[in-house]
Amino acid sequence: MSEKFLVQLSEQGAAAHWGEKAALSFTEQGATVHLTEQDTLKNVQKAARTLANQGLKNIALVGDVWCTETQWAFYQGFVSPKNLDAIEFVENAKTDSKELTSLKQAATWARQMINGTADDIFPESLAGKAAEFIQSLAPEHVSYQIIKGDALLEQQWIGIHAVGRGSERPPVLLALDYNPTGDENAPVAAALVGKGITFDSGGYSIKASEGMLGMKCDMGGAATVTAGLALAISRGINKRIKLFLCCAENLISGHAYKLGDILTYKNGTTVEIVNTDAEGRLVLADGLMAAGESGAPLIIDAATLTGAALVAVGQEYNALFGLDKELVRDVQDFAEQEMEAAWPLPLEKWHQQNCPSPYADTANSRPQKGGGYGGASNAAGFLSRFVPNEGKGWVHIDLAAAFNMGSTSEWAAGATTQGMRTVARTLLEKA
Repeated sequence: MSEKFLVQLSEQGAAAHWGEKAALSFTEQGATVHLTEQDTLKNVQKAARTLANQGLKNIALVGDVWCTETQWAFYQGFVSPKNLDAIEFVENAKTDSKELTSLKQAATWARQMINGTADDIFPESLAGKAAEFIQSLAPEHVSYQIIKGDALLEQQWIGIHAVGRGSERPPVLLALDYNPTGDENAPVAAALVGKGITFDSGGYSIKASEGMLGMKCDMGGAATVTAGLALAISRGINKRIKLFLCCAENLISGHAYKLGDILTYKNGTTVEIVNTDAEGRLVLADGLMAAGESGAPLIIDAATLTGAALVAVGQEYNALFGLDKELVRDVQDFAEQEMEAAWPLPLEKWHQQNCPSPYADTANSRPQKGGGYGGASNAAGFLSRFVPNEGKGWVHIDLAAAFNMGSTSEWAAGATTQGMRTVARTLLEKA
């Protein structure tokens, strides 16, 4: 007898004794997930989470009803930080087995990074692991540089250095070049930028203990864009892509940056620090300028950036921002096609002025809890100061749906990987 618990999918309702709207029924061999007419994928994911909560460890999906998306929804619902290799997918006429393998590979890496402890996933290790992962997929097409510590100052990456200088472990910028063209002079088709704050204490604007507990996840943007690139490579992208990960620990020490400091960025913009816990936008500013220097016509950044985005869209959606409204609409469509929820929030050029400073061109936030009204849009407005072409070709993804502190009816605690598929699809469609 198989050691795996067998789960099949049925388009028929459950027998009456299981309940009028039962999504699950059971046999001696395993269970059946019953499809409903509405929210099919959500219900499949919830059924998987229900089975995981029963203590099951190993599942084999069986039968001809499963397709690629239903199998992936089940996988997303079942896996947990302690159990990332729990599902045996079924091969049938409705399933793209290669796509499932690619999704699992990219998502597993992202989960290992986001759920990993800050002792294991620190700035230099995150950059190194990301480079090794992408290089493993295309060894002959990947080169990279890790700029570390005071070398950041030599190249004028002021924000990453300032945020990370309080830690004994130096901040880094990973600049990775995926170039499958074989032409070292090939134009860069797209650039990805990820926030890689491997632990965020808040700095001198220190977080409360309960708010700091999950802050190993604050490098979720870096993990998401790296996994998105990995998935795009597995799907066959043949354009030159650059990846910039802005990695630092935001800690308190005698070397840490302070409230009232003024940073002068490479593009001449001066920034007053009014909140050391608004650090993500400070490191992303460097990454966005690096992306602009690459000449890429498409720039995607992703970050677990603001609590304001969570308040606005909840944990079910990622928030989208851009001055290029057509691109934002396209990315929202790509997210929907990839079964990932995303929703646009306001961003106009005038949002750049919403964090005024009497001492600098702008402050990095407002000196109010959560940055005040419109905090997510104001953060995006700050970022828009550092992108080329008046924001044409740039989209910012605030990853409200990337991490759960506790389990829900659909997800285990920890990383969700939501946003990974959106990044991959955007690269394939727009690069």
